[in-house]
Amino acid sequence: MNRNNYVVIMAGGVGTRFWPFSRTNFPKQFHDVLGTGKTLLQQTAERFEGVCPSENIYIVTSQEYKELVQQQLPYLSAHQILLEPTRRNTAPCIAYACYKIAVKNPEANIVVAPADHIILKEQEFKDTIRKALAATAEQNILITLGIKPSRPDTGYGYIQYIPQSTSEIKKVKTFTEKPHLELAKKFIESGEFVWNSGIFIWNAQAIIQNFDQHLHEVAELFEEGKKVFYTDEEESYIKKTYSFCKNISIDYGIMEKSEEVYVLLSDFGWSDLGTWKSLYDVSEKDSSGNVIDGQVMTYNTTNCIIKTPKDRLVVAQGLEGYIVAEFDNVLLICKKDEEQKVKDFVADAKSKGAEYI
Repeated sequence: MNRNNYVVIMAGGVGTRFWPFSRTNFPKQFHDVLGTGKTLLQQTAERFEGVCPSENIYIVTSQEYKELVQQQLPYLSAHQILLEPTRRNTAPCIAYACYKIAVKNPEANIVVAPADHIILKEQEFKDTIRKALAATAEQNILITLGIKPSRPDTGYGYIQYIPQSTSEIKKVKTFTEKPHLELAKKFIESGEFVWNSGIFIWNAQAIIQNFDQHLHEVAELFEEGKKVFYTDEEESYIKKTYSFCKNISIDYGIMEKSEEVYVLLSDFGWSDLGTWKSLYDVSEKDSSGNVIDGQVMTYNTTNCIIKTPKDRLVVAQGLEGYIVAEFDNVLLICKKDEEQKVKDFVADAKSKGAEYI
């Protein structure tokens, strides 16, 4: 195992679109969403066994989730859990982790992955990661994993690549965030686009150079922080300076600007578990096309996802294409095709009381 390999897992999001299952005080990455006996965070960390040593796994999360991370990944030391005092999107989160890792190991080769993705083909995933790490160990390039699209999905970002290279690692031409349906269809037809998985691979020096070039104000903050990383002063420094970071994603801040961005064409059964519909798509279905998790009786009900407490009997009759989800005294009933309204429901629920969100 290459001891220069590191993994950064981003686990600070709330997952509003997965409400009411995902709440501010207990987001989806800390749940056993798939009924496997392991949470999404635990599955993500285990996915990198054999890729990097456990002491090279770093979790970036919100201050409020520190205990949840410690409970679910008890083998991590305190310095492997990076606590954000406030949410500032993915660029500051990634900068914090990469600058800190570079202090310990300037030769670090780093994978950055969200905590809430589903990977159905684990071995293919590991093979892909190793292929990307081999490339970034030799070159100062930024790689993102691009997923071969199976449909014109408007919920994903798309990457256009330059096709002439015979390698699976292609130069990136453009990024497009969540196109409308007609444009997504054209992307699929062209054969030059893949879904942006949000999984990145680079070496420490390459990403630091790109932060310095494209997000210099963020780079300055974490460059200054190098002298306190792995000391008792780190937490107070981060609390003091983090709010000065620009609220910006790594895609907008660096990936869309850098000249050294490549995409590795991938196919390992990936899903961004961002919504109820995405969970429905990857879950096993009964003969009526329903995904059932709970004590549920269905009659003339098809193509639904129903996730309810095990101690509550639920009877559903005459439903077609619905989400029925209950968790912690909140019941959601919503058309699957209109799940984008869940964010509106959360905003309205917030006005009724914090216990709902």
